[in-house]
Amino acid sequence: MRFLEDISVQYVKGVGPARKKLFVRLGIESVEDLLYFFPRRYQDRRNLTPIAQVKVGEWQTVSGKILAKVSRRSWYTKKHVSQMTMDDASGRISCIWFNQPYLDRYFVEGKRVVCYGKIDIYKNQLQMVSPEYEILEGEEDESLNLKRIVPIYPLTRGVTQRYLRKTIKASLEKYKDQLREELPVALRNKHHLSNIKRSIGNIHFPESFEDQENALSRISFEEFYFFQISIILRRLSITQKKGIDHKITDASALRFINAFGFELTGAQRQVIREIRADMQSGSPMLRLLQGDVGSGKTLVALFGCVMAFENGHQACVMAPTEILARQHYENIKKMIADGAFKDMKAALFVSGIKKTEKDELYAKIENGEIDLVVGTHALINEEVSFKSLSFAVIDEQHKFGVRQRALLAEKGNNPDVLIMTATPIPRTLCITLYGDLDISIIDEMPPGRGDVKTYLYSHEQDGEVYELIRKKVAEGQQVYVIYPIIEESEKLDLKAAKEMFKHFESKEFEDLSIGLIHGQMKQKESREVMDRFKDKKIDILVATTVVEVGVDVPNANVMVIEHAERFGLAQLHQLRGRIGRGEVDGLCVLVAEAQTSESNDRLKAILSTTNGFEIAQHDLEIRGPGRFFGRHQHGLNELKVANPLTQLDILELARKEAIALTEDDPKLAKESNRYISDIIKKRYPTYLKDVKAG
Repeated sequence: MRFLEDISVQYVKGVGPARKKLFVRLGIESVEDLLYFFPRRYQDRRNLTPIAQVKVGEWQTVSGKILAKVSRRSWYTKKHVSQMTMDDASGRISCIWFNQPYLDRYFVEGKRVVCYGKIDIYKNQLQMVSPEYEILEGEEDESLNLKRIVPIYPLTRGVTQRYLRKTIKASLEKYKDQLREELPVALRNKHHLSNIKRSIGNIHFPESFEDQENALSRISFEEFYFFQISIILRRLSITQKKGIDHKITDASALRFINAFGFELTGAQRQVIREIRADMQSGSPMLRLLQGDVGSGKTLVALFGCVMAFENGHQACVMAPTEILARQHYENIKKMIADGAFKDMKAALFVSGIKKTEKDELYAKIENGEIDLVVGTHALINEEVSFKSLSFAVIDEQHKFGVRQRALLAEKGNNPDVLIMTATPIPRTLCITLYGDLDISIIDEMPPGRGDVKTYLYSHEQDGEVYELIRKKVAEGQQVYVIYPIIEESEKLDLKAAKEMFKHFESKEFEDLSIGLIHGQMKQKESREVMDRFKDKKIDILVATTVVEVGVDVPNANVMVIEHAERFGLAQLHQLRGRIGRGEVDGLCVLVAEAQTSESNDRLKAILSTTNGFEIAQHDLEIRGPGRFFGRHQHGLNELKVANPLTQLDILELARKEAIALTEDDPKLAKESNRYISDIIKKRYPTYLKDVKAG
């Protein structure tokens, strides 16, 4: 019998070689991919509300026959308008779409149509604006798309909900019996979980919402269970190795804590204690340090670097961008310039340095003349060889993959690894993504920091915003103005950094000094602009999100973010974190028009708090876990339906079972567990590259 992952989707009834290309766009290549392509939500069409009984202001599903259609251009907005009127014998409703002229050929009078959207009234007539729609063809179509709970899938151009449902139904009928059960039978029986055939059937076409919930819970448990096993195996593969036993006396720890001209916060002291205990343990440290922008993570990370130095070893700090790497390097240089650490030699290693300088650095790092190397992913190049790397810091973990983390650790003999992030991660995601790491949190800000106030303006208030900028510059402050795109685009009706820079320089602020920085500039050019901004030679810096991390200009306490609705919540928080870094209060101005309920929720959240952990929780609630980090983040690709936010109880149950299994059989060497080892290797080949299970 062939496995379903080996059978191309083109052999499913109604697909074929040509349509297979459409499925590939959705990430579906095999029959297994198709059966595991789950709905993103459901519509209850068992008892549709008659049009005459719909409630204005609510989101509802209605169905009827197409009575008429009209295609016109709006005299007011100049947009193309497609209007369709449907009738269900109880009443009529008009549905309107803008700038989608191709719809005109789809709506044929007399055909049955289903629409889902918000009910409004316009000129005493019921109306839906831009509803989701489906046109039905015959009785077979209605059996899958009406009078039942209907799955709603993610789509791509050329694939309709109707066609996708029909294809998945055909695939289930032909291949369901070939689905392989991967959860151990004893585990399914213990937790009353249904078999995989029933669960896959009910996740696509449930008879009731109870069936759908049971199927969701069962598949979620499986996803969480195998992923948690992979995380635990990953941790065991590292922590069971012999690490470097750093000798750290009370005197050396106190010397570090008292080396600065200010008091460390209680949270910083606590994390230093945790790092010290790890470094003395003799097992490799794997610790995630969470702390808001400006909370003092770099100083805490420096403790480990200094302790490595005092024990005769080397340390390194890896950052995702050259700007952030340079920022860390400059901050660390200031911290070690005086007192107890002045003999510690630090170097910057980024891809932009000259070859002669790079070759010289290779040699110095290899023979131990450099004690601390700060750099970008260039540090994991094969040419970089440390004499004795015992402490590695990775900043902004979510911008690096698990494999990159492992490659850096391979530069030493099981070094201690500290991972830092300024994107606070809610507990549920910590368990899901970072169950292999110990967690430290800095939840206090150093004293003497200014507050940041955030205000929302509309695009019609540009004049007021520009007046505010001029006023702040006159007071001696510097200003960031952030745009979502670099150059104007025909597809996007957005202001762009380059064009606005020219406008400011030649018209709006011609009497002020204007700078421009964006991601397409050469590193040298970017550095020169940032140096001029730091030296107060630029009043207004026009920028893209290239300044999101690693930029520290204490005199720049005003930030204007144009088209703020286009940015993610974490991104808005990171950008805002660039101001209020000195004693002066910061001012963040969002210029936005919320286009969707999600963008409106983001704006409300960023206006309501400056606390990074609260922002992260809002972000997770708005976007869901799959988009919190982006799907490239390891673990989230494999969680097709499991949601740590809404299924914490299932996650914790699965983790408990995963811990029990790995405590009993840490290498999955028992005959009864070998197939689990194979499943883990198949699902997480990159993550478990170094794990020798079995």
